[in-house]
Amino acid sequence: MDEWNQMVDEMNEALAESFDQSMQAQTAFMESWNDVFADSTPDDETLSEGIEGYNEAYEVWMDAAEQMFERSVDAAQGEEVEATEFRDIWLQSANKAFKEVMETSAFAAANGQLVESMLELRQEADDVTQESLGELGFATREDVVEVGERLVELERRQQDLEDKLDRVLDALEE
Repeated sequence: MDEWNQMVDEMNEALAESFDQSMQAQTAFMESWNDVFADSTPDDETLSEGIEGYNEAYEVWMDAAEQMFERSVDAAQGEEVEATEFRDIWLQSANKAFKEVMETSAFAAANGQLVESMLELRQEADDVTQESLGELGFATREDVVEVGERLVELERRQQDLEDKLDRVLDALEE
């Protein structure tokens, strides 16, 4: 009887943990999606497709919850159910649910906006870094590029002078 109670406790704990992680993932996903669209509103078709994708993902989550319930009942009726089976149900469901959402144009638009925002943020950070380096007297990227361009120009001029000198020496030898 103690083994049975321990197994049920482990399954309940695994179920509760999986459900909690699932809800946290769904909440984080919806919050990030909401944050991305806060600055701009997608067109009706994109929004509709995004909602449809989320609804399909929601159905996947509900199917997973039903499977978890069924397997819990099976375990309660004495069937041997591994705790890892519960984890696998949630992992497979998470993959499928995210796939449903990621295939929408709304997700692509949100992802594009996110990448654009990240690139803008990176450029701003880079500008601040370069300005700080300049104020501290260190060489900035612009300084290094300028030195490189000057070096290339000097090498080109040196090659021109060497070519002219070779022509003058050839003319003197003749």
